[in-house]
Amino acid sequence: MSDDPHLIDPDYAKHGGFPDFAPAEPGPGFGRFLTAMRRLQDLAVSADPDSDTWDRAADRAEDLVQLLEPFEAPEGVGPANRVPSLPGAGSLLMPPYRDVTLRPEGVELTVQFSRFSVGGNSAVHGGVLPLLFDSVFGMVIHAVGRPISRTAFLHVDYRNVTPIDTPLTARGWMREAEGRKAFVNAELRDPEENLLAEANGLMIRLLPGQP
Repeated sequence: MSDDPHLIDPDYAKHGGFPDFAPAEPGPGFGRFLTAMRRLQDLAVSADPDSDTWDRAADRAEDLVQLLEPFEAPEGVGPANRVPSLPGAGSLLMPPYRDVTLRPEGVELTVQFSRFSVGGNSAVHGGVLPLLFDSVFGMVIHAVGRPISRTAFLHVDYRNVTPIDTPLTARGWMREAEGRKAFVNAELRDPEENLLAEANGLMIRLLPGQP
């Protein structure tokens, strides 16, 4: 594992004005809210009610917008993406990964996709997996102690159909580092350890002030 990134790069905290993503403790209501919203996302792409029910659903969604809109906060202030105990760290943008293990040699986590992520024929949409892998790459950078970095490229090879409603395991590791460059790999496997997809990418350490 490399040295403390703050020692390697004194301007580490200033790159791009990144907020300090300290863990948040929003209370149990936030977890309930996320669970309901994830289920709502599934229903939004699978329900087929009558027109009146869609009107009533729209009314309730608009009421929820009005309830939360006065509390909209800057990045890094709201709890989304800052609650490690919740799936996807509490972010609806992220696939619902959980059980994240960070070690100097790499990262391992579990994820289970649902109807919301289907691209067709009950398979996870191919565009969802790069989002998962990009998240894993960021975790790898953190696990190995590299300074804040951004993705320069991400390549995915699809080896088998990725199913929904199945617990899957994602792993990521740094293959090599060269100055500001970190070359990373990741893979996604099913419960029988069949390879579903694998990725490789390049993470570039940000320069001071670089967004």
